[in-house]
Amino acid sequence: MSKQIEFFFDVGSPASYLAWTQLAALAKRHDATLVYRPMLLGGVFQATGNQSPASIEAKGAYTRLDFQRFARRYGVTLNHNPYFPINTLQLMRGAEALRETDQLQPYLTAVFTAMWVDEQDMGQPEVVGKVLAAADFDPSELMERLSDPKVKQGLKETTEEAVRRGVFGAPTIFIDGEMFFGQDRLDFVEEKLSASS
Repeated sequence: MSKQIEFFFDVGSPASYLAWTQLAALAKRHDATLVYRPMLLGGVFQATGNQSPASIEAKGAYTRLDFQRFARRYGVTLNHNPYFPINTLQLMRGAEALRETDQLQPYLTAVFTAMWVDEQDMGQPEVVGKVLAAADFDPSELMERLSDPKVKQGLKETTEEAVRRGVFGAPTIFIDGEMFFGQDRLDFVEEKLSASS
């Protein structure tokens, strides 16, 4: 049976973006299945009493510097979004709506790129609409799906499950019940997969 990498994430997290750029290739190297678990980071923060590093000036400045180090290591672009933090409720409902479809990857590519490469204000519906249309989505059709009670409930339940399992931030990865917090723990993720193969 293939190993599973559970990836709890929020597109409003630059660390989630960095992990996302690496996880598909990492999963492929270890013949593992990457399971996307969209959650609402604001809900996790509220439930756990945690807060964004950006809320502490010195920590926020250091974190931005450190993220750039990892972006260089990974060979990807990461730009600080001037609109950060962005309310990602609708964006994460979009991820939930598409979670079990072949449209999830194009959606995440469009949204993560708009947020962390192109520095778009993804809290504005008109901006989101343009980004999604450019990625060959029908924004109005997708917006309809976001109002589906099953989609809303699915995102809520995953967020609550994350908190029950000890998640306090994003990204958080689970392999065989073992938790790895942060995009800077991918070496431990790889080590775990190597040991269990």
